[in-house]
Amino acid sequence: MLELNAVNSGYGETQVLYGMGLRAEAGRVLAILGRNGAGKSTTLKTVMGLLPLRDGQITFDGRAMPKRPYDIAKAGIAYVPETRDIFPSLTVRENLEIASKRFDGAWTMDRVLDLFPRLGERLENGGTQLSGGEQQMLAIARALLMNPRLLILDEPTEGLAPIIVKLIHDKLMELKREGLSMVLVEQNFGFATSLADDVVVVSKGQVVWTGTADDIRADTEAQHRWLGV
Repeated sequence: MLELNAVNSGYGETQVLYGMGLRAEAGRVLAILGRNGAGKSTTLKTVMGLLPLRDGQITFDGRAMPKRPYDIAKAGIAYVPETRDIFPSLTVRENLEIASKRFDGAWTMDRVLDLFPRLGERLENGGTQLSGGEQQMLAIARALLMNPRLLILDEPTEGLAPIIVKLIHDKLMELKREGLSMVLVEQNFGFATSLADDVVVVSKGQVVWTGTADDIRADTEAQHRWLGV
């Protein structure tokens, strides 16, 4: 579905990815794991056109990935960034309407509010009035309203209380059971491996380990060497 082949990318003159290669299969969840600074978020930003592709190839459904983020979204990829990037000056309703009015499909306003009832209680509240957990729910709901075929999430549990982490986990499991393809970057090893089907481990901008979630849970040497678990 999504494939990176020999991808080089970075920030300005600083190169971060060195020949990055991975594949996310349709109907499965791929977790990208690694220590801080390994290149995980850079990988997602490069996929989404937020950083320039210096070399290599990114394909989606066998076609070259468009260069502009809006065209990538139209191709069927939705992105939940680590920073969430909700519009703080807009209400919850307005944040959701931005996506719902531009993308048609099975995910509607009513459906995302069924998934996250708390947002229904906060529709007229501004973005700055939301807790971190509510902001994350809003970011995921807004992404779903784009009716993606692939959902990409960067550190969805960062800074959240354990009860909210469990809620986010449960909701993503619902999406997985419905067959939504996902790529997940996550520092929480238990969260990531309980959700993922497939795992790649990244170090210094390269993939250093690949396998299934069961494989990485069993490979304590790889956990210690590459993740510090």
